[in-house]
Amino acid sequence: MVDLYVYYKVREHDAARLAPLVRAMQQRLAGGDGVPVQLKRRPGAKDGLQTWMEVYPGVGDGFAQVLDNAAQAAGLHAFIDGPRRAEIFTDLAPCA
Repeated sequence: MVDLYVYYKVREHDAARLAPLVRAMQQRLAGGDGVPVQLKRRPGAKDGLQTWMEVYPGVGDGFAQVLDNAAQAAGLHAFIDGPRRAEIFTDLAPCA
């Protein structure tokens, strides 16, 4: 299992239209696949852009592709400035 973090830039004037699309997509993922979801944003904005982050803790290795397909189907890219960047993190092994 891995933790998937996806971040991207959102034009301030598009934030109100994008938020319900992301939340609906996440609700479908949470309900259908039982995936825990979080939606966050960095405080403030720079040059009219907000930074948003979707967090998916404890997902399987193939979830990134499932998420990419869901984002395409939800039409998120119409309201995002630039690419969605995905980062995968794993837990550190405990010290013996």
